[in-house]
Amino acid sequence: MFSASAEFYDLIYSTFKDYAAEARQIADLLRRINPRCASLLDVACGTGEHARLLAAEGFTVDGLDLDPAFVAIARTKHPAGRFFHADMSDFRLPHRYDAVLCLFSSIGYLQTLDRITAALRCFREHLAPGGAIVVEPWFPPGGLNTARVARNTGEANGVRVTRTSRVEVDGRLSRLHFDYEIADGTGTRHASEIHELGLCTPAEMLDAFRDAGLEVDFDPKGLTDRGLYVARSAWRDTLRPASHEP
Repeated sequence: MFSASAEFYDLIYSTFKDYAAEARQIADLLRRINPRCASLLDVACGTGEHARLLAAEGFTVDGLDLDPAFVAIARTKHPAGRFFHADMSDFRLPHRYDAVLCLFSSIGYLQTLDRITAALRCFREHLAPGGAIVVEPWFPPGGLNTARVARNTGEANGVRVTRTSRVEVDGRLSRLHFDYEIADGTGTRHASEIHELGLCTPAEMLDAFRDAGLEVDFDPKGLTDRGLYVARSAWRDTLRPASHEP
C-alpha cells in the first residue's frame, strides 16, 4: 500500500495531521469509558505515531499492521511496544487488551462489509473483560470530493517530498491516487501509489458491529469530522479472564 512512501509517511502527514491532539482526545475518551484502562492494541498502526503518543499518556501500547515497513518503523519509534505484521481481518495474538483501536480510517482498506465484520470479530476476541473498541471510519458514499486535488509538502534533513493526491469513486470503492516528487542531495525522483478503500454508510457500519457481537455507539464528528464508533462486547459476561502478558 505505502510501499513507495513508507519512509516519507511521517514527513507528509506531520504537515497537516495533529497526532498529539488526537492522542489526547483518545486518552480522555478511554479514561471516561474505563478509568482503569491501561493496555491498548493499535490495529493498522502505521508508523506507530499514535502508539508512541498514547504510551506517553501512560498506556501500554502494542500494534499491528499489514505493511512490514510500517511495523519496522513503529518498532524503532516505540521500542517498548510489541508490533506485529498481520492482517487486521484475520489475526490471533496471545494477548488481551483494555481497548482495541483502529484509527485514521484504516478500516476502509478492508473494502467490503464482510471483511469489516471479520475484523471486528477479531477485535472483540482480543478484548480483556470490560474492554472497548474504537474505530474511526472512512467516508460514506457521497462523502468525497472527486474534483479536489491536494498538495502537501514536507521537508527535513535535506529531503523535500511533495505529494499530490486526488480521488476517484467507482461504485462503493474509492481510489486515492498519490503522486510523489522526492528531492534530495542525489536529485529528484518520482513515485506513485493507488489506495483503494470501501465506502460504507453509518447504518451499514452499525450493522457490521452488531453482526460481530458488539454493542456500539456512533459519534458523527469524532476526531477529524469522519465520525467515531465506540463498541463493547454484547456478551461481556461470557468473556473468560485473560492475561495481558504472553
